[in-house]
Amino acid sequence: MFDALIRFVREQYRSDDFIPLHAPVFAGRERDYVTDTLDSTFVSSVGAYVDRFERDTAAYTGSPRAVATVNGTAALHIALQLAGVEPGELVITQPLTFVATCNAIAYCSAEPVFIDVDRHTLGLSPGALETWLTDNARVGDDGLCRTRDNGQVIRACVPMHTFGHPADLDGLVDVCARWKLALVEDAAESLGSFYKGRHTGTFGALGTLSYNGNKIITTGGGGMILAGEELGARAKHLTTTAKKPHPYEYVHDELGYNYRLPNLNAALGCAQLEQLEAFIATKRELAARYAAHLAGSELQFVTEPAECRSNYWLNAVICSSHEQRDALLKATNDKGVMSRPIWALMNRLPIYAHCRKGDLSNAEWLEARVVNLPSSVLPKEISE
Repeated sequence: MFDALIRFVREQYRSDDFIPLHAPVFAGRERDYVTDTLDSTFVSSVGAYVDRFERDTAAYTGSPRAVATVNGTAALHIALQLAGVEPGELVITQPLTFVATCNAIAYCSAEPVFIDVDRHTLGLSPGALETWLTDNARVGDDGLCRTRDNGQVIRACVPMHTFGHPADLDGLVDVCARWKLALVEDAAESLGSFYKGRHTGTFGALGTLSYNGNKIITTGGGGMILAGEELGARAKHLTTTAKKPHPYEYVHDELGYNYRLPNLNAALGCAQLEQLEAFIATKRELAARYAAHLAGSELQFVTEPAECRSNYWLNAVICSSHEQRDALLKATNDKGVMSRPIWALMNRLPIYAHCRKGDLSNAEWLEARVVNLPSSVLPKEISE
């Protein structure tokens, strides 16, 4: 079975060489825009491409405002601050995520609470969230959600759209509204993914995107905050060292951050964004081919949730057991076809092992079985 899968992957990319998990594709006007930036000499954090990248991203996602940052973790850090997260508070998230989600919470001197995921979305479960809050929290007379045992404030909830598949946003929006939690979406992996016709990252108070080199489009390194006009303006101020506009004076009116995306990176992002829909089309075609090839096998291909359009950033299969997972990882990597397991659960990491958590049965089940397979955009001549 594994040999057939390896042959299938090589047939998709028409290559006998090493096949990476997800490589960037530069097939548009990247060189033109980057060269234009070099010629302008505006290569740092001030330049026309930064403004354009923000405008184009806002238009594509339907967000009132988009604010570019140096990476996705920085975007999430500022989003959490703007959501009101303060030192000593709790922020609910899922254990099945990349460590940056939790690190951004820790940057606020807050602490994550780990709640289980749904198997069909791989994202934070509204049902598990409701159960944990009912058993462990209350909404006080001050309108704040607090723990029952010591009154610690639970300020926000951060779902992550795993591998580009939207979490159950209707359910999460409902639970967060009733329990007075700020919803901040970690949409780092889901640019181009839509939940019931609406782009991920636009359902909560704020959302964040990532443009790391392995994402569906890249700026080399970069991120974006999605927000309404008021919070978006605050995000722009905080990420640009909190400098007040002035013709020549340096006036900084609060603690700010040098989280600005350089114009050089934004130029790359503008060219990449122009190709996003074409990238998604080929990735969805690749996902359909995986699903057809694996139909009836022991490997269950992970498909998009109902009423969603996933970007299929990373293709994933669920193995029948942990032993089969390890065998698949060894077989593919030994043959030069890159595959990776899902992340170790965040509550297993020493830095977060002390954090509160609910029952994590689904996350633990998935951790033992999920494998990511090569997911790069197919070359144009192959995808057609």
